[in-house]
Amino acid sequence: MLKGVKAAPPPGCTININDPQVQEAAIRIQASYRGHRSRKELREKGPPRFLQELKDVLLVEGSAAKLECRVSAFPDPFIIWLKNGKELKDGPKYRYVFEDPDVVALVVRDGELADLGRYTVTIKNPFGQTSGSACITVEVPAKVSKGPDNVKGKRGTTVVLKANISGEPPPDVGWLKDGEDIEEDDRVFYDVGDTNTILTIKNARSSDSGKYEVFVENNLGTDQSFARVDIL
Repeated sequence: MLKGVKAAPPPGCTININDPQVQEAAIRIQASYRGHRSRKELREKGPPRFLQELKDVLLVEGSAAKLECRVSAFPDPFIIWLKNGKELKDGPKYRYVFEDPDVVALVVRDGELADLGRYTVTIKNPFGQTSGSACITVEVPAKVSKGPDNVKGKRGTTVVLKANISGEPPPDVGWLKDGEDIEEDDRVFYDVGDTNTILTIKNARSSDSGKYEVFVENNLGTDQSFARVDIL
């Protein structure tokens, strides 16, 4: 190509600015740009507001949960998350998420029963603030976290077997002797608390010797533990 000589554009690549269709397209582009600027300016002038509220979340032990909402806020807002009124710090357990353009979320990792509670997000910018709340419900498989100890007792004494249990929803609990359900009476009975169950055998007899089992069950699973009782 000779210096100073402009090459002609390839066929079909020229635009006639006097063409009515070209002029109409240019008008639409300009209107769209003006509309974009207007929407941006409106966002800048308003306080944060929810486009989609937080919703309650079910968290299974050992997994992660995500509380999520959509918010209109410009400039980028300042975000605070709280659990039962106490501020949560962004870190390994809780991760703050702000995904452009409007998603605000909290990720709760390594789910456990202690994560049960009410979570609140507060969103602020120079023009105001808004808050919303939702609950995390935690489900934990039924578990015998510590089984009863083997026991040797004397006839006529009181024998006690204790097991630590957990689960959410709270598990159903039962005791067996030699594979058969224990029929409770005034002498042999068991109690179930929030975190343990206790089997009591009063005025122990030789016939009370045997293999005892405690079992727990909820909709997520079952567990059991065994102990030996010998009455001498």
